[in-house]
Amino acid sequence: MATEAERLEVFRLAELAHDEEIVRVVGDDLADAWMGASRFRDVEALTQRSLAVQRSAETLVWAGYARAILGRPMEALELYGERLALVRATGDKLREAVTLNNLGLVHDNLGHRQEALTFYDQALSIHRQLGNRDGEAITLNNIGAVHESLGDRRQALTFYDQALPIQRELGNRSGEAITLSNIGLIHRQLGDHERALSCYEAALGIQRSIGDRVNEATTLNNIGGLHHSEEDLQEALTYYEEALLIRRAVGERAGEAATLNNIGRIYDGKGDRERALALYEEALAILRDIGDRPSESVTRFNIALVHRADGRLADAVRELELVVELDREVQHPDLDTDTATLEHVRAELAALEGTDP
Repeated sequence: MATEAERLEVFRLAELAHDEEIVRVVGDDLADAWMGASRFRDVEALTQRSLAVQRSAETLVWAGYARAILGRPMEALELYGERLALVRATGDKLREAVTLNNLGLVHDNLGHRQEALTFYDQALSIHRQLGNRDGEAITLNNIGAVHESLGDRRQALTFYDQALPIQRELGNRSGEAITLSNIGLIHRQLGDHERALSCYEAALGIQRSIGDRVNEATTLNNIGGLHHSEEDLQEALTYYEEALLIRRAVGERAGEAATLNNIGRIYDGKGDRERALALYEEALAILRDIGDRPSESVTRFNIALVHRADGRLADAVRELELVVELDREVQHPDLDTDTATLEHVRAELAALEGTDP
């Protein structure tokens, strides 16, 4: 198999020759590999070059993925919109449904829940018309996630419970495990921690049996979160650290940063704010490197809370100003609450200094 360097050279030569087919095939293959390793900036740069030569449906979707993760949802929506028009023009109903799902995901992440449901409902209808049971299950999962975000956990559970038997019928073990994890999260939120743990452990068993290391780490992270919510900090830490090892081993840097944040929260809860701050800053360095602006906002918020708890209000204000700036840039749904926190800490600092906020 050709090395990455060799494939990049093939891509470069095809780019110079304006060979649309080779640019598409090699570029999409590299984008697929890089997305799995959280190399989002590389995917963005490569797809930008690729789209200057050709504008295929597959390249548009990789470009959209990267821009959504890099905190530029409006660009992602534009790319997915272009893809939607393209696949509709060719009558490709399957790709149309997949693209509608992608549009739904971006709107969901923007906090546009009703828009997300509209796209998901269209996707679900097409998958059912086509008899595409796998796509139907994926969309049911996505709809469940929107209802979960809306706080309607019982409704979310209804959709997850529809997805699960389809995945079992198809033998889609990876999808089954993801849905079990989603169901576990709902039961955790409903306060049924025993049932949540049962779902997580079932998901974990499947993921280990099929060698799904990336999602294994996610489930370990979820189990850690369950123990964290029960104030069993040492047990939570054990699961978070196991997840962290896997994420580092597979090069899943976005997940690594998320787990570092969780471990930071453990030490923060223990009162070891110095250790917590070091972990948050380690996560921040990764997120800035990979360009994950929404997660950078969350991490900076955690850092701000440590500064505030330590009485470094000026430092907390500076971080929160960056948080609000990032929220505006990526249209983060927490913009209003983060802005309110900033104003509150500014008022605390003003009171301490004897000045007007």
